[in-house]
Amino acid sequence: MQSVINSVKGTALGVAEYLTPILKESKFKETGVLTPEEFVAAGEHLVHHCPTWQWAVGDVDRAKSYLPKDKQFLLTRNVPCSRRCKQIEYCDELEQIIEIDDPEGGWVDTHHYDPSLGGIDEKVTEMSLEETPQPSSSRVDLDTDEDDEEAADMEAFEVSGMLDEQDKYTEGIEKSTKEMRDSFPEGEIIHTRTYDLHITYDKYYQTPRLWLFGYDENRKPLSVDQMYEDVSQDHARKTVTMEIHPHIPGPPMASVHPCRHAEVMKKIIETVMEGGRELGVHMYLIIFLKFVQSVIPTIEYDYTQNFMLPTST
Repeated sequence: MQSVINSVKGTALGVAEYLTPILKESKFKETGVLTPEEFVAAGEHLVHHCPTWQWAVGDVDRAKSYLPKDKQFLLTRNVPCSRRCKQIEYCDELEQIIEIDDPEGGWVDTHHYDPSLGGIDEKVTEMSLEETPQPSSSRVDLDTDEDDEEAADMEAFEVSGMLDEQDKYTEGIEKSTKEMRDSFPEGEIIHTRTYDLHITYDKYYQTPRLWLFGYDENRKPLSVDQMYEDVSQDHARKTVTMEIHPHIPGPPMASVHPCRHAEVMKKIIETVMEGGRELGVHMYLIIFLKFVQSVIPTIEYDYTQNFMLPTST
């Protein structure tokens, strides 16, 4: 039944996206959304600082006219996923609740590496953003109460030391991997799944959208049920659904629904501004990848590069 609902919603949103005008003027600070040009700028920053990500074209017949022909979406391949979500979801030692007084229960950091390494109680370093005009723009509104429920936990995301100058989780990954290997009998191989991750621009929601497709240790595509094993069960078939990729023909891919992305980003911008700093729009995708980690906590894409955040002078 849920798949039927998702299919109907997907069709309706496809029509709405077609009718939604292209965002021309920046509303990043005001609402947390991006113009296509800002998406490309943020993508360039991600590719520069994290070379595992690259621009991709996809099917030329599906190319979006509002994006450069050679920069239709972002892609990274062979991202490791060595554990299933059910192995970590209820382990107190691997979860930490942020905003514990939040009436919705707070936001849970489900990162599966050693929490003693810190990285969630430090603030973002200073960042800068060029001033850009922010007139309003019209768009079709098809958001429903169900969307609010599906991604409610994303709302409580708080700017934290996950955007620290040094990614302290890197050390934790090495430690976690060593402990996993030590737990297996000598000579036994740890079978690791891998994922290809894509980031597209969603014209209707005016935000990035994350797509995932997984493979087993023999590079055989995972089934839908297997991919859902690597998604937080609070999000499986709700915030994360199987949908057709906008640039690539083929079977449906797992996608993180973008209905709350702009709201989360707006909250982050406000938090940074309250601290007397400014958040540059070029940092959007780096921050985006940080907060979607709570949805796919075992897919280890977020430690391949230590990001140096610029400071104001």
